[in-house]
Amino acid sequence: METKMYVVLLEDDPAYADARARLMEEHLQFLVRNGDTIRSAGPLRDEIADAAAGGLWIVDAPDREAVQALVEADPFWPTGLRKSVSILSWRQVFADGQRRV
Repeated sequence: METKMYVVLLEDDPAYADARARLMEEHLQFLVRNGDTIRSAGPLRDEIADAAAGGLWIVDAPDREAVQALVEADPFWPTGLRKSVSILSWRQVFADGQRRV
């Protein structure tokens, strides 16, 4: 099945910040289990507020619906930690100092 690349921007709700520490190990295990699809992931930080702001994933999936299902399977999802999620298709044209097209 052919896949496309997506960027997932996850904005956190500070009211549910306790879920991050409580479920971090489960979240990291989830990322490892889905490493064939979630190619890269990491936290975002608001340096002005000195606070966690959310996360960014680069995902290789057949369609947007598959990415949404993955987001909703993350242990963080049911806690309310994720205030918003943006799923954007992405085409890499530059990496490691080289054009890719």
